[in-house]
Order: sequence, then C-alpha cells, then structure tokens
Amino acid sequence: MSELTLSTRGRTRSGPRIPYGTWGLRAAALTYLAVLVAVPLGIIAFEGLRHGWDVFWTSINRPVPLSAIRLSVWTAAVMAVINTVMGTLTAYVLVRYRFPGKRLLDAIVDLPFAIPTLVTGVMLVLLYGPQTAVGGFFQDRFGMRILYAPPGIVLALLFLSYPFVIRAVQPVLLKLDITQEEAAHTLGASGWKTFRRVILPAILPAMVTGCMLSFARALGEFGSIVIVAGNIPRRTQVATVYIYGQVEGGNLPAASAVSLVLVGIALLTTLAADCLMRRVYHD
Repeated sequence: MSELTLSTRGRTRSGPRIPYGTWGLRAAALTYLAVLVAVPLGIIAFEGLRHGWDVFWTSINRPVPLSAIRLSVWTAAVMAVINTVMGTLTAYVLVRYRFPGKRLLDAIVDLPFAIPTLVTGVMLVLLYGPQTAVGGFFQDRFGMRILYAPPGIVLALLFLSYPFVIRAVQPVLLKLDITQEEAAHTLGASGWKTFRRVILPAILPAMVTGCMLSFARALGEFGSIVIVAGNIPRRTQVATVYIYGQVEGGNLPAASAVSLVLVGIALLTTLAADCLMRRVYHD
C-alpha cells in the first residue's frame, strides 16, 4: 500500500471524512431529549400562555391555586432543608463507620425509589393516622394533627426524597482523601472544625445537588399526598392535586398555568444551584 493511499484514507474527494457515527449519536440523543423533555415543556408553556397573560395571571392568582402553590413550595423547602442535613449525616455514618447491619441499612436507603407513592401514603396513614397510637398521642397531648394537615405532607416528602442527598454525598465522601482530616487532627483541630474546614467544602456541591433534586421531586409529588393530606382547598391541597382536579374538570388552561409555575420554580432552583456549584468549584 503506497503512502498516497495511506494519506488519503478516511478522506473524501471534497475534504475530510464526515463522522457519520458521531453525528448519528448526537442526533439520537438530542431527538430523544427533545421528544421527552423539550416538546412537553413547550406544550405546557404554549397552553398556559395561549389565552394571554391576563388569563394566565388570573388562573394562578385566585385564592385556591395560589394557596396550593404556596403550600407545595414551603413544604418542599422545609423537607429539603431537613433532608439535606440528615441525608448528609446518614451518608457520613455509612461511609466512615462500621456497625452491624450496615449493608442492610445501605440497601434500605434506596427503597423509597422503588415503593409506589400510594403505598407510602398507606404506610403513613397506618402509622400516624388519628386512629393509631402515635397519631392519637399527638392529637390528644399537643392538639396537633399529623395527617390531613401540612405535617403529613412534610412526612411523606421526607420519606420519598430521603435518598437523594445520601446518594449524592456518599460517592464524594468515598473519594475524599482521609489524610487531610488526619492532618487537621494532628494540628489540633476539633472534629467540628475539621468537618467545617476540610469535609464540608468538598461535599457542599453534592449537598446542593441532592437538595435541589429532593426539592424538585417534592414539587411534583402526588400519590402519597392525596392519601395523607386529602384534597381540602386552601388547607391541604397542594399544586399537583389542584392540577389533577382541573384536568378532571376539563379546565386545561388553569391546569397548564399552574403547571407552568411549577416548571418555572424548578428551573430557577436548578439555575441557582448550578451557579452556587460553579462558585464553590472556582473558589
């Protein structure tokens, strides 16, 4: 085979050879992304704004949908804060300590991913319902209802979103060089100071990611909340339950408007988390 043949292999008469395989992979991935994500989001945006800004604003600014959106946001935010702290603590215990039943506990962490959300609601009703010992104790002793009230919503979201922070932080802790912690202890740093100065900066991006994922997951929860909170407007009705009711009633513009609000909140949360992670990495 001559040098001319070798030098011209992989080229066409008009120039370099086109990487059809690479372009095919890109086209397949982008098409899949467009069909499953971009197109549905576009339809929601179009339907929510199709009748104009006045109709959109009226659809979300009425007392019932506005209360549902607020309830969804603040319960998801409370859940995200709690699960960020406890999820990070759980991940640290699973990585740094050895104890009987560790593997079983590590496997149980992922169960909320697999359990149907309706089953989650049933479990919470059997545990915290007014007819149970736990639910009756809180209601009789403190005058507080757990189910069919915001605390029940938070409990359901805590259970369903618990694995997100753990599975985001755990791999980072596994890769973290323990010699840095040993050096900090050698220099006289306390356990809390070592965690704050050495461990926390390394796992903070993962914590933010897990918090973001759990918050977004909570905004879209429906099945368990229907059971543990019911559908009481302006009291226990969250945005997803309100959207379902509007779809059942044939009011698609109102359902699309509230859906668009939830999508916008999730998008802003994602962008804020991304900016924070970039700042952490650059620092």
